[in-house]
Amino acid sequence: MGDARKQTVGDIGFGRMFPIVRIFDEAKAREFYVDFLGFGVDWEHRFGDNFPLYMQVSRAGMGLHLSGHHGDATPGSNIFVTMHGVHAYQQELATKDYRFMKPGVEELPWGNVMEVTDPFGNRIRLCEQKDGD
Repeated sequence: MGDARKQTVGDIGFGRMFPIVRIFDEAKAREFYVDFLGFGVDWEHRFGDNFPLYMQVSRAGMGLHLSGHHGDATPGSNIFVTMHGVHAYQQELATKDYRFMKPGVEELPWGNVMEVTDPFGNRIRLCEQKDGD
């Protein structure tokens, strides 16, 4: 597949995509996305003191919106992301002291895939596609 940023038709083009992921526990979400996966917190929003968190995290061009709001997203969702350096990322995660997950890389016909599952059942499949895909 080509670079999605270059795929335009006439005046139509798409920017970055930010999937919304449902979370239920802020501490567990931070432990997984920030401490384990290495994302940075870009911003946080609440409508008031006793309202759910909505925040954006990102790393190396990939962004996610994490939401504690009912109705924003369905728990147990699956996100497929293409990337390069999946083996290096897997090795980085293997050095972390995160007792709930030790992901590996699976070689599949379309590429090398590492799957991680957050504490809320959401899965992210990180795929380093083979040349020509």
